[in-house]
Amino acid sequence: MTDAAAQGAHRARYRRILAFASRELAKIWWFELVLPRLGLSSIAERTRGPRMQKFARRFHALAIELGGLMIKVGQFMSSRLDVLPPEITAELEGLQDEVPAVPYAAIRAAAEAELGLPLDRAYAWFDETPVAAASLGQAHRARLSAIDAADTGLGNVIVKVQRPGIDEIVAVDLAALRRVAKWLTRVRLVADRVDAPGLVEEFAETSLEEIDYLHEAASAERFRENFADDPRVDTPEIVWERSTRRVLTLSDVTAIKINDIEALHAAGIDPAEVAEVFAEVMFDQVFTHSFVHADPHPGNIFVTPVSGPSSFDRLRNPGSATRADAGAGGRADAGQTARTAGNQTRNFRLTFIDFGMMAEVPDSLRDGLRTLLIAVAGRDSRGLVAAAQEIGVLLPSADTAELERALTALFARFGGMGFAELSKVDPREFRDFADEFGDMVRSLPLQLPENMLLLIRAVSLTSGMCSGLDPSFNVWDAAEPYAGRLLRAETGNVVQAFASRAMDTAGVTMRLPQRIDNVITRIDDGSVSFDTSRLERRLDRLEGLARRIGSGVLFAAMLVGGALLVPTIPPLGVTLICVSALPLLHAVFAGVGRRGPR
Repeated sequence: MTDAAAQGAHRARYRRILAFASRELAKIWWFELVLPRLGLSSIAERTRGPRMQKFARRFHALAIELGGLMIKVGQFMSSRLDVLPPEITAELEGLQDEVPAVPYAAIRAAAEAELGLPLDRAYAWFDETPVAAASLGQAHRARLSAIDAADTGLGNVIVKVQRPGIDEIVAVDLAALRRVAKWLTRVRLVADRVDAPGLVEEFAETSLEEIDYLHEAASAERFRENFADDPRVDTPEIVWERSTRRVLTLSDVTAIKINDIEALHAAGIDPAEVAEVFAEVMFDQVFTHSFVHADPHPGNIFVTPVSGPSSFDRLRNPGSATRADAGAGGRADAGQTARTAGNQTRNFRLTFIDFGMMAEVPDSLRDGLRTLLIAVAGRDSRGLVAAAQEIGVLLPSADTAELERALTALFARFGGMGFAELSKVDPREFRDFADEFGDMVRSLPLQLPENMLLLIRAVSLTSGMCSGLDPSFNVWDAAEPYAGRLLRAETGNVVQAFASRAMDTAGVTMRLPQRIDNVITRIDDGSVSFDTSRLERRLDRLEGLARRIGSGVLFAAMLVGGALLVPTIPPLGVTLICVSALPLLHAVFAGVGRRGPR
């Protein structure tokens, strides 16, 4: 394709994305804003389900046709089970596995140009059929050459090759998304709650990191180091000699897909146990390592059977945890002890792949999430509100009394229920709850802070994965033990902080008598003086302002009174109107020329 043709294709792609967004936003504006104001909200409610489904189908078709970041946007939407209706999430689930593959000839040319040598010299064997195709690249099985195999100790590998021209496509898609985000800033319903441009920039940063395979390789190494001593988790090894910005070679760790229930049973692995370990590992990523795999969909996690049971006993002793992170809230102890519960052994491990989308958890956000988890586990509505404010989801200015009451009612009725139990609750009960508290929640000043986009994606995918593995999975049961360990670690830190503050206070108290004596001595010597001139000037100004206000009120009273008396007692009425000019002049010109320094 010539440069002119490529530019024309990119312009057409840009216009198509904007045209789709403008049509859908116009429909949302009409049904969700205009019709309710016309008293026709019943029409909007009655048609919402079919409309959402049609929107999802249209976007699904657009994403498959265009590829690029449109696939990523659809995948993110499919994971937002918490805020998007099932009509949308169910329709977009297929985007995880429906990305069309790039022809082998184009992949071969791109890989050879990047590696600087023919594929048959870089690898002893290279499979022309891709093992997986993603929105930004695709993966092929291969075998290292004898020399590389001897150097690395690896034989079979997976080679990820970036889609040709993906850099330009990503740039076009981001430009279109930024334009749509600007449109959303003019929709008050959205702008008051979500920083759309901020979200797009966060999405852009993540996408640009994803198309840099060297960045992904570094993230994979860091993730591997985090779980180096953890027998629950495995990751592929990087072959740096055959890795560049657009080509990534890593050990082949293919095993049972985490959502392949039949294969798990055939291998003698309990899916419910897999869900339990998966939830624990994701908790560890957030609260222990502050480095989270943000794309844990079924294609990126394998369950690898192990030949013999892997003992977890050596990780169960809190004293064995390193104290390197003691200054970060004691999270090393909590994370290490969160790895097991009781004397258990496992006949599998979780193998994570694809580290292009990772979420960093800053200390401030992690501390807020700790508070949030402890509050949820304890059904503490006030603590939950405080955690939301600490994280930044709920602004401190929010009136939280009604929110606390709603959360108390929510915990009382649905607290402790698993996904299976919630699915059996009468939908009318959910609707009644929404009717009672919906307006209040919508009126709250909510926002999505930075660093939350990927974390929310990870949490959503984890929740959906665990419930798919075990229909009776109860997020409360998974959170409570972990929250208890965090609370114990938090208690230790509180005691330490209290002791430190007590020492500071004792030091101030010991120095206080001497400081008081020094002040009294200076007063006796006459060396202490107080400058009240500024306060006096401000009092004078306030007094003058009060007199001018009084003159203004007097002017208005005399003017109105004179106007009322003119028809009955003309001389008196005219006199009052004329005399009213005096307080008017005082109100307007008093103090002019006397304004000194403040």
